[in-house]
Amino acid sequence: MSWTVQQLAEAVEAAAGDAGFSGVVRVDREGEPAYQAAFGLAQRGHEVPNTIDTRFAVASGGKGFTALAVVSLIEQGRLALDTTARSVLGTDLPLIADDVTVEHLLGHRSGIGDYLDEETLGDIADYVLKVPVHRLAQTEEFLAELDGYPTKFPAGTAFSYCNGGYIVLALIAERVSGIGYHQLVDELVCQRAGLADTAFLRSDQLPARTATGYLLRDGQWRSNVLHLPVRGNGDGGIYTTAADMSTFWRAFFDGRIVGKDWVAEMTRPHSLVPAEHARYGLGFWLRETGPQVRLAGFDAGVSFTSTHDPSTDLTWTVLGNTDNGTWPVARAIRSLLAP
Repeated sequence: MSWTVQQLAEAVEAAAGDAGFSGVVRVDREGEPAYQAAFGLAQRGHEVPNTIDTRFAVASGGKGFTALAVVSLIEQGRLALDTTARSVLGTDLPLIADDVTVEHLLGHRSGIGDYLDEETLGDIADYVLKVPVHRLAQTEEFLAELDGYPTKFPAGTAFSYCNGGYIVLALIAERVSGIGYHQLVDELVCQRAGLADTAFLRSDQLPARTATGYLLRDGQWRSNVLHLPVRGNGDGGIYTTAADMSTFWRAFFDGRIVGKDWVAEMTRPHSLVPAEHARYGLGFWLRETGPQVRLAGFDAGVSFTSTHDPSTDLTWTVLGNTDNGTWPVARAIRSLLAP
């Protein structure tokens, strides 16, 4: 279906207005921006507007970065898809079954119990972590948060989206490499892809040109600093820009982060996910039919989606600093670009 930039702008602006969207939208055609726009405020107290180069947290969108760091270690021979979590964890997290592998964790097929189980979660903003959020800055500090959740089903027998499984992957990556998870992602993913504005930032120490996440409670906007780990980890929380996401997709599909054989493996369907009208690879969501590959994230004060269609060389990214407004805007874009 053909479309014009004017049609795209009208669709985005209408959806953004209706939803009260706060964030940034960018659509690339053949690697070049066809449309980009910013809406709302990055910092409400001082009325700082979002701009097209504002950095946003992407919640679970960071799982793709974790998956790529792990696969990079597999390419280096430090891990394998069939490496068991137990062989690296030792006596930590004893409720994880002995046969759970890296591949199970990457594909959300491990069956391990989840500290943040989205299948039973109500309002995301009401979730309270067991460990005070200011103590969750490094991967090992998540052990107490992850412990105590029994197995849901035998490894490899089903798909169940698991946040905790991706922190386990971060732990495994740290322990086999001897390098901290945040540094690993920077070296193995961000630097290889040329992402100048992508990093794990502390929510209580956000630099300039970075959006604060907000929740609407009792008619008042409040920041999300008390709701999330102070620094993101394996299951999400990296900050990025719309431009960096466009750069990321090109680097990924060009084989500059991991080799093209691994790109193919990570973006082939490993599971059908009918409830989401989607399929899942290794760290990446796939459209129910067709070649589109997507990263997405949703958390208190955060909403994000970024899709690349290798068949048309189109990329569209929507980053938001509330937990709702992104989705109507993303639907408006998809209905025009990829109905």
